[in-house]
Amino acid sequence: MAFQIAIVLYPGLTVLDAIGPYEVLRGLPDSEIRFVSNEVGPIVSDSGVLVLGATHTFAETPSPDLVLVPGSEASTPRAMADKELIEWLRQVHQTTQWTTSVCSGALVLAAADILRGHPATTHWAAQPALAAFGAESRPHDRMVRSGKIATAAGVSAGIDLGLWLVGEIAGVETAQIVQLGIEYDPHPPFDSGHPDKASATVLRKARLDMTKRAASPRVPIDVATALWRLTLNRVREKAAKRAS
Repeated sequence: MAFQIAIVLYPGLTVLDAIGPYEVLRGLPDSEIRFVSNEVGPIVSDSGVLVLGATHTFAETPSPDLVLVPGSEASTPRAMADKELIEWLRQVHQTTQWTTSVCSGALVLAAADILRGHPATTHWAAQPALAAFGAESRPHDRMVRSGKIATAAGVSAGIDLGLWLVGEIAGVETAQIVQLGIEYDPHPPFDSGHPDKASATVLRKARLDMTKRAASPRVPIDVATALWRLTLNRVREKAAKRAS
């Protein structure tokens, strides 16, 4: 049976968060990749221009071997408040071999109560939010593994995550072959890819730019909804344990 990979799509996702790992993970032998969402069909990304296609619904994908949740500039809170997505993540995490995220996708895992008590990373601008959901923020790590959970930092870190996963699943040589096939040998022309390296001016302007793009009157509502559902699920779990 093929190793099944489910990459989550939702409106407003950041494309590279999903496509970077996809280009790597499709090099896994004997694997099947699904782009999953509430419904099959086109999903508009955060640019409002580029569109990805969901190939399967959550209901059609009840037991993937690997789940990957991408992040978004502005739509992460909406995904965190998506009851169908969160309940699906809670269910499939029980049987996955790997549950993973890229960028602010970690906050979606956190909203499903998957990261409670685990170290994790996410985009540098979203690190403070991890603690609110019971995760241990690792802001200086590009990738963090905790058991079968693996979280990657912002956007481009998904390529690193994908290669690491291929190495874990199919062996280092296979991962190296995939790396060579996509010629992943980064030599960026600038060295400001992390707050530790960026100048104060660049960091300030980047924060301002991201704040403007992420601004939405729904964010407080969606985050509150995600926290409420998380708290309610925890209460129900404790009640179920007492009853048993």
